[in-house]
Amino acid sequence: MNSASGDANGAVCFLSVAGVRRLVGAIGLPKVMHGLVDAIEVDFRRWEEFNKVPRVTQATGEGFIELMPVSDQHSYGFKYVHCHPGNALRRDQTVTGFGALARIDSGHTYLLAEMTLLTALRTAATSVMAAKYLAPEGARTMAIIGSGAQCEFQALAFHYVLGITTVRLYDVDPLATAKAVQNLSSTGLHVVACATAQDAVAGAEIITTCTASVGNGRVLTDNMVGAGVHINAIGGDCEGKTELQADILRRSDVFVEYPPQTRIEGEIQQLDPEHPVTELWKVVAGHAAGRVSSQQTTVFDSVGFAIEDFSALRYVHDLAVDAGLSEWIDILANPDDPKNLFGLLLCMPECDRPGNDGVN
Repeated sequence: MNSASGDANGAVCFLSVAGVRRLVGAIGLPKVMHGLVDAIEVDFRRWEEFNKVPRVTQATGEGFIELMPVSDQHSYGFKYVHCHPGNALRRDQTVTGFGALARIDSGHTYLLAEMTLLTALRTAATSVMAAKYLAPEGARTMAIIGSGAQCEFQALAFHYVLGITTVRLYDVDPLATAKAVQNLSSTGLHVVACATAQDAVAGAEIITTCTASVGNGRVLTDNMVGAGVHINAIGGDCEGKTELQADILRRSDVFVEYPPQTRIEGEIQQLDPEHPVTELWKVVAGHAAGRVSSQQTTVFDSVGFAIEDFSALRYVHDLAVDAGLSEWIDILANPDDPKNLFGLLLCMPECDRPGNDGVN
């Protein structure tokens, strides 16, 4: 698990948006998805090795900004991420982020990466990992309620890793569904655009909810969900924002990432604080049961947790370095004499010195 590395001269591995695109293009999205699922699964099995805290959230009035830190014995990682739903009205991204990894032994940063694309990839990979343990065996049809930024990532991750062959899509915005249909048209998936959420979930063995609904939404009501279905609830991710009617949760087995965070931000914020849930890492590690019956209704109440970002950062760092596709940037001050930091400031090119206008 010790992938911590860095350049002796202070250079840091840097993965820009363009860098992540090049990496996925060179390796291939199916292989990247498989690798991410494996990396997250490995880290969930060693869950108890991590120092964990709920993410730190700052409400802004227009949205929220979060810092998500976590560390193991080798590396400290964090992600900065925000969500500003009003940005969509300005045709701007509602969610963006970046992340970093640093060595525990020296404190030096060795990776700085964009985490808008990476978060979308790791969210889909985490959903698939959970479904490996919770979804009906042999499931082939999936409904996705919400055709926004996460939709295609979910569809393709389930297609590549779990063999989903049909996706049924619904969004309150028909143009969003049309966008997703177009993006998925040449992937080998059978894509069905549906007129209602009720229509979308008909015949689906797995239901993913990934909407931008604000407030206590009712994306799925109790009468829409039959026995034996697995629900991948990933759209509710902050206090006061939910997608499932509480009655669904009460009759389902609910699995979560980190209870102190999920009870505030997840679907289960609607329930009594003592309502029983199972931590997903315990299922992955073999300490608790996942799906045990064909009639069991399961819910993965996912709000996203820092270990998943840590896994994604660790995975793409190693992938980029091994493939020779990493960029390097000089952001760590590294003077010849560690006690003479000011001397490093003075060691600038002559033309950049204060007072030098370049005129002879």
